[in-house]
Amino acid sequence: MELLALLLLFLGIVYGYVRPGKEDRVKMFKNAFIIGVIFGVIFGLIGAFLVGGSLIAMTLGATIGFVILAIIFALFFIVGTIIGDFLEKFKKK
Repeated sequence: MELLALLLLFLGIVYGYVRPGKEDRVKMFKNAFIIGVIFGVIFGLIGAFLVGGSLIAMTLGATIGFVILAIIFALFFIVGTIIGDFLEKFKKK
């Protein structure tokens, strides 16, 4: 997981450096939240039907877990875009 977080940080730096101007970081954060909810519901439902546990508990648990994971990864990417924007600005001077 740490390797994936570092990869997302690096990709965020590249994305912020290559793409001119400021990125919409709030939109990135919202998209990460939505993606986390979608994956959480899907995998929660699959888990509930395969394991036979409580549908509500499995779906809610998976959704919370995926949302937290997506937000953490989005934060690494967003910090990378901030660094990339800074490097882009530094290069232009």
